[in-house]
Amino acid sequence: MKQYFVLGLISVATALPLSNIQAHELPKPSGKVILTVSGSIKNTNTADSTAEFDREMLMSLDVIELKTDTPWSEGVDSYRGPLLRSLMAAVGAQDGALSVTALNDFSSVVPSQDGEEYNVILAMDLNGVPMSVRNKGPLFLLYPFSDYPSLNNEVIHNRSVWQIKSIRIE
Repeated sequence: MKQYFVLGLISVATALPLSNIQAHELPKPSGKVILTVSGSIKNTNTADSTAEFDREMLMSLDVIELKTDTPWSEGVDSYRGPLLRSLMAAVGAQDGALSVTALNDFSSVVPSQDGEEYNVILAMDLNGVPMSVRNKGPLFLLYPFSDYPSLNNEVIHNRSVWQIKSIRIE
């Protein structure tokens, strides 16, 4: 009987942390909000069940430097920003399509698998300088074109949204 009681306590004790991991409130941004994530997410920080991020919050995710050429620039540049998959993990996103919307309301649908298969980033810095709206910022969904030349096609170009303001998980 003691064994079952102890096993029961262990089961309850190990299940409690899992429930906290599955859904929790994200910290609130202290700076200017530059990205809002909504839709099928578990982790939020607003009353309307969205996740808002400022620059500091995004840069606290898994950030990498991506050196690549793009169809919109000459030569190889150095981009820095969080991995798309890290953002999706932070908000507890369900598998599904991402509707990525720019400041001018241009929108593109991006399969969540792209972020798993490739080191797709939300570029925030270009050659060591924060990206401005004038220069495709503050966020630019960027694929590793130099690492995977097969990505250099019209479909992926259309998914490479710049001046991103929001992402909705469908």
